[in-house]
Parts: sequence; C-alpha cells; structure tokens
Amino acid sequence: MTGAPLDLYNSLTRRIERFAPIDPANVRVYSCGPTVYNYAHIGNLRAYVFTDTLSRVLTWKGHPLTHVINITDVGHLTSDADAGDDKMEAAARAAATSIWDIAAHYTAAFKQNLADLNIREPSRWSVATDHIDDMIAFAEAIAPRHCYELDSGLYFDVSTVPDYGRLARTQDDEREGRIDPVAGKRHPQDFAIWRKSGTHENRQMEWDSPWGRGAPGWHLECSVMSKKYLGAQFDIHTGGIDHREIHHPNEIAQNQAHCDCAETGANWWMHNNFLVERSGKMSKSSGGFTTLQSLIDKGVPPLAYRLMCLQAHYRSELEFSGETLAAAVTRLKRLVMTVATLRDRATADPQAPSAERALGYRERLDQAVSDDLNTPRALPVLDEMLADKKLAPAERLAALADFDAVLGLDLASLTREALRVRPKTATIAPEDIAQRLTERHEARAAKDFTRSDTIRDALTAAGVEVMDGDPLGWDWKLAL
Repeated sequence: MTGAPLDLYNSLTRRIERFAPIDPANVRVYSCGPTVYNYAHIGNLRAYVFTDTLSRVLTWKGHPLTHVINITDVGHLTSDADAGDDKMEAAARAAATSIWDIAAHYTAAFKQNLADLNIREPSRWSVATDHIDDMIAFAEAIAPRHCYELDSGLYFDVSTVPDYGRLARTQDDEREGRIDPVAGKRHPQDFAIWRKSGTHENRQMEWDSPWGRGAPGWHLECSVMSKKYLGAQFDIHTGGIDHREIHHPNEIAQNQAHCDCAETGANWWMHNNFLVERSGKMSKSSGGFTTLQSLIDKGVPPLAYRLMCLQAHYRSELEFSGETLAAAVTRLKRLVMTVATLRDRATADPQAPSAERALGYRERLDQAVSDDLNTPRALPVLDEMLADKKLAPAERLAALADFDAVLGLDLASLTREALRVRPKTATIAPEDIAQRLTERHEARAAKDFTRSDTIRDALTAAGVEVMDGDPLGWDWKLAL
C-alpha cells in the first residue's frame, strides 16, 4: 500500500483507528445485505454507496479485497428483534405468490439499483437459504453452552458471553423496549437462533432441525456466512447504524459463543448513518418510502443521488429533500460539462503537462479519503483540480481517473445525454426533443417568435421544460 495511512472509525471502540489488515494480501469485508421482501428505499441504498466507497478506497490504495454481501431471503421478522411475522412470508402472502418468486424479483431489483448507482459487485453474493445446513451445524455447536429451548424455538442466552451489547452501548430500558417479550425468555435481550413452526402455521420456507421443523433466526445467517467465506475473524463488517443496536450485537454474541473467545468476528465494525426526510427517518414500515426507480421515473439521473450521498460524511445524518437532490443534479451537470470541455480541448491544447502539480491533487484526494472516507472533503479537491488552468486539459483528465476510481461518479465517460433521463410519464423521445429544439433555434434565429413559442408550448405539454437563459447552458430538462 502507498500513500497516506488509512484511518477508519470503529463503532466497537467509538474512535478512529489506524487500519491494519489481518492479511495484507487479502482484506476481508462483510456487508449486511437486503432482506428481499420489498424494493430497497433510497435510505437503504445509502449503506451501499458507503460500502462501495470503502471498497473503492481499499482497492485504490492497493489492498487486495474479498467482499461478501448477503441476501436475506428467510428469517427476518417484521421487528428487528423477536417479534412479528417473517417479512418474506408476509410479502408472499400479500402478493399471493411463491416466496421464492418474491425473493428473485426483489433481489434482481436491488442488483439493478446497485448497477444504476455504479456500485461494484461484491466478490460474492451469499444467499441465506443456500446455507441452512451450515446454520443448523453452527447452532448445534453453540447450543449446549449458550442456548435454551422453548416451545417457540431455540434461544441464545446473552449472559453466557462476555460484555454483551458492547457495540450498542445501550443496555438501558429504551433498548429493551424495542424487544417484544417472548414467554419463557430468561433475559429481554435473548434472541432466537431457530424458530419452530407453529402447529397451525403454514410456512413456505421451513426445514427440519434438532429443535423441530422451522426456520433460522435472522441474526444467525451473517455469523455463519461471514465465517464460512471470510474466516472466524476478518477485517471489516459494515451495515446501517440501525444494525448497531440489535443485529450486530447478536452476531457478535454468536461469534464469541462459536469460538469460545472474546473475538467479535471483525476487527472493525463500521456503520453509516440514516437518510432522513423532514418528516423523519425513512423506513418501509411507515408505508411511504422513496425508491431509486421512482427518482429515475421522474427524470433524475441516479448518479445525482450517489453524489448527494458523497456530499455528506457517511457517519452524519443526510437530509433528503427535493432541494438537496436538485442541487446534486445541478452539481453533477456542472461536473459533466466541465469534463466535456476538457475532452474537447485535450488534443488541441499545446500546454505542457505538469505531472508534479497533478500529483499534488492525488495526494490531497488520498489524504481526504484516508481520513475515515471523508468524501465531502474530497469533492472540493475534484472541483479545484478540474478548474486548474495550470494543468493541461489532458493532465486534468488523467488526474480525473483517480477521482473516478474512488468516488465512482464515472465522470470520464458520463455524457450530457446520459443525464437526461426520460421520465416514465414523458410522451416524447429524447431524439424528438433534440429535433424540435433545433427547429426552435432556427425559428428564433429567423425572428419567427410565434413558431418558437409554439414549439416551446408543445414541448411543455409533453413534459419538457425548455431552459432559456439557464446559466449552465442546458437546453432542456424533463419536468419532474
């Protein structure tokens, strides 16, 4: 590895620490993936912009990387603790379809979201239902010393591991209030390892186990799959900050039980903060949530949402509103236009390149992202580099490759046309818009303002806003 040392915030210790991989030849990262019972909302997707930034920074700084993301298709209840129905079973009943079809549909939608956001595929997708035998074997190994059986299933006794809840640091009544009581549990924080199917319960997903026919608890899958593919102790485990309170402490407890040690499973536990709307934190349980596809359907380029996420530090709350998203769209447009101008000038500009000056920008980018992935600090460096007239256009484009590698905005190849996403409700094709605008320019040049206004009004009726006088020089946008 070269460049600045990498410092990352560790939720386990609540401090920034110098990153040192267990094996320099293979940095191992596990990220909690989606429960595929519904579309991911944009708050969910912030977690994967963060994780992608982490993986990009590690790769850019020369670390070989193995990255695993799980797909939860069984076991996650409608409460994050031990209450309610299985989310997948409930979704299948509501749609009157197979739970396997539900999982396949929403998994494909999630992966498309990641592609739209230029989020790289992990080294491995790990699907929960492919690992049921592994989960049963893991549970059998820890059950004698750490679990007890009730009529409803097998439960983990949190008092049997050291310092339970250290990650959450919330052993108070407020945390306990999030966990609904289950008759017979020894402690409020005890959690299900295996949930037995009820006598009159009709589940689509259930398996035989030493504790009866049923399904695994949600927390079990991540301990099992991270250990299988990354080892008992690996480098980094990521997830949303909501996982820090219940899911990840329960993973840690299982990991400690299995190794019979104080190791937590990962050296770093990293969490991104919430995306919030003015009405409160975004969640599916509230019923109204914004998806990436709904933004695309309104004509918003998905990379504008990625840029909006990068403008805030991953550990800070990020407010989502029409105004913040529009500002990100404008900023992305400015960047694309600047790069397009540089491409046009690169072959004709006779200025000699300044490799030393360009290296300074790379070093400043490195310093920013090495400071706990400080992308808000990196973005102004990008702006300054692109505007630096002491660098030849070709040299600025070469330096841009480093920023694209880390930030994932794909500015080197992103075009003006690509930012004009056609809304779902639009009644006119982009090529037809271009043709009508050419006709309008000709009419205005001929001072035929009646015809010019007629063309503008027809475009407006088709959902296209003609942007006369736009300081960015953008001819049109599809109205939201």
